[in-house]
Amino acid sequence: MTLQKYIKEVHSGATDWFVDETTTVYNQSRVDNIVDMKEYLSGRHKIVMRESEMYNGKEFYPRKIVLQYAKTILNFQTAYLLQHPVTLTGDEKVVKEFQKVQKVGKYNRVNFQILDKMIKYGVVAEYVYMDGKTIKSKVFDPAESYPVYDNGNELIAFVEHFIIEGVSYWNVFTDEVVEQYDNLGGKLRLKERNANLSGLPIVYVNVSELSATDGHSELTDLISILDAMEDLISKYTDSFYKFMNPIPVAIGQQLKGHGLPTDIIGGGINLDDGSEFKMVGNQLDYQTFQTIYKTLVQSLLDISNTPAVSMNKTDISNLSEVSIKLLFSLANVKAGFNEQFIREGIEQRYNKIRKLLAYRDVTFTDDEYYTLDTVFQYAMPSNDKEIIENLRQLSDMGAISLEEILNNSPYTNDVQMELGRLNDKDKVSEDLRSLAATTD
Repeated sequence: MTLQKYIKEVHSGATDWFVDETTTVYNQSRVDNIVDMKEYLSGRHKIVMRESEMYNGKEFYPRKIVLQYAKTILNFQTAYLLQHPVTLTGDEKVVKEFQKVQKVGKYNRVNFQILDKMIKYGVVAEYVYMDGKTIKSKVFDPAESYPVYDNGNELIAFVEHFIIEGVSYWNVFTDEVVEQYDNLGGKLRLKERNANLSGLPIVYVNVSELSATDGHSELTDLISILDAMEDLISKYTDSFYKFMNPIPVAIGQQLKGHGLPTDIIGGGINLDDGSEFKMVGNQLDYQTFQTIYKTLVQSLLDISNTPAVSMNKTDISNLSEVSIKLLFSLANVKAGFNEQFIREGIEQRYNKIRKLLAYRDVTFTDDEYYTLDTVFQYAMPSNDKEIIENLRQLSDMGAISLEEILNNSPYTNDVQMELGRLNDKDKVSEDLRSLAATTD
């Protein structure tokens, strides 16, 4: 379905169709969910809504302990995949040009922003454009993004909508143009129209069982567990103030007067023969608390595929490379899924960058371009000595290339640059040997 047909069928051909698109029930519900997740990550948890109550005739303000484990876990997932900058492999000419674009456009930061938002909110969009001769990307706020899909889930337009000081703004992206609108003065007006050189924005979607376009937020899997943890620890803390205040009880002959004097410190008590005095208080079952709380913490780690060692929940020492891989096996599985989702969008980005480079007279053949690939290095702790020894053995056997050694080396960040340095070094050594032979 074309955009024109979509506008005709869905919005009755209205020229301001994008205004209606951003106010549909579906889009408003989707944006509200994203805003709710933003508020949760900022600290607005269910436990904060606890109301005060009356205790012993006075108003009691209960504890509201907020645990920001969700932010820690989601940040771990992002950093685990992208803490080390991604590297490019492929044809030397293609890699060299794309490395320039990545460095000038600060794409390592862009990748971090994209994965961060995709994990937290399930979906995020990126627009590749040319600023003068510099290729850059803009990452949209998911709460301000309105992708437009046809009935085949194909992206046919994209609308960015936000409000500043009571004025609404719309940036409408189509295959051909980018249009900017606002309602300053109370009337919708077209501010600017520019050619769209790179095409529609790229939409990164985290896999969802319910929708192929909305994505799934990792946060929704954690909220119920965190709510239970916050409720448990807050109420247990309250118990120290409510129930740990002992009540004096005298058994037998009643004390003279009106009971124990309230102004005596360190005074003794005289009781009749056979009488008994004791302080009665509630007993807190801390063992049950520990069992429930530890179970919830372990469930949180299991559901989020977070290694317990990364959250200081277990002690380790002198581990082999195999042991480390076992500890981080679930984290590697999770990172593998995240890599596939972000890789799909990065491949679309490369196509758009190639298209924009052509406007600067930088072109590649298909055979050169399709060698381009992205390599991710997970931030998994490693036994570097053991890895290097294994690489050395493979090299001595002639079973591995220099490029593959550099790819797996824990000390190599940019494989292509390192290969270039080694080639230059070999060339200098060869020139020195030739000069020495000539001198002799």
